[in-house]
Amino acid sequence: MSDAKSCPVPAIERALSVLEFLAKSKSGFSTSEISRKLGLPKSSTYLIVETLERRGFLQKNRQTGRYYFGLKLISLSRCAIENLDLREEAKPFLISLMHETQLIVHLAVLDGGEAMIIEKVEAPGTGRQTSFVGRRLVLNCTGVGKALLASMSEQEIEGIARLKGFPKHNENSITSLPALKRELARVRAIGFSLDDEEDEIGERCIGAPIFDAHSAVVAAISVAGSLAQIPDGRIQDLAALVKRTAAQISSHLGTMGRESSVQPAAHEVAELPRDSLSQ
Repeated sequence: MSDAKSCPVPAIERALSVLEFLAKSKSGFSTSEISRKLGLPKSSTYLIVETLERRGFLQKNRQTGRYYFGLKLISLSRCAIENLDLREEAKPFLISLMHETQLIVHLAVLDGGEAMIIEKVEAPGTGRQTSFVGRRLVLNCTGVGKALLASMSEQEIEGIARLKGFPKHNENSITSLPALKRELARVRAIGFSLDDEEDEIGERCIGAPIFDAHSAVVAAISVAGSLAQIPDGRIQDLAALVKRTAAQISSHLGTMGRESSVQPAAHEVAELPRDSLSQ
């Protein structure tokens, strides 16, 4: 009986592989592309995508023949996110941080070598619409991503480097492993992370980790805004608010006294983004 329980079902394994593959593209893939990339028979691939489309998990662009995620899959994803206890427990603190900073606040968790946004609180008039609940972010050049990475061991970081690599979104992105390790050491020392136009030009994010009752990092929060909203002179004050909020959520989850006792000096904050970019 135990052998039967551990035996994979080939059809389900293939269907899940198709869904995971489609998740990597915004424009979708055709049946031929899916078949070729995954090494699946074209006939089997056709049956899988046709079934998933019929059930509402995939949609097909009739002009290009490409398949992409359907509304039912998105709905299930949102239901899963809605049911996360962490999201509900953190929400009041996120709202408070939004009111204090008048910036967009994100809550993200580590998922498959990426950071996934599970909550977003948007301040009126912020004008930033590119992020959304369910969006997946790279770890090497985002505020929440660096905060999550900084909690990992060198072996785990190197594993993610092999699995995902470090994408370059622009000339500010940290893409080499040695440079990223130096950046993460700075993050650990000062207790917060900074995305200084590394993900999107003209945008900054400040992040901090959240700990659970077992002192393990389970999530990260960040505030995001334009350079005008987060100028150099405001970084230190915002970082203090983000760290305080992360500590409050951690305390609420059962972890006491995990906020870093090391306070960054003004010159350290100013130097953080540029010093870390020597690759």
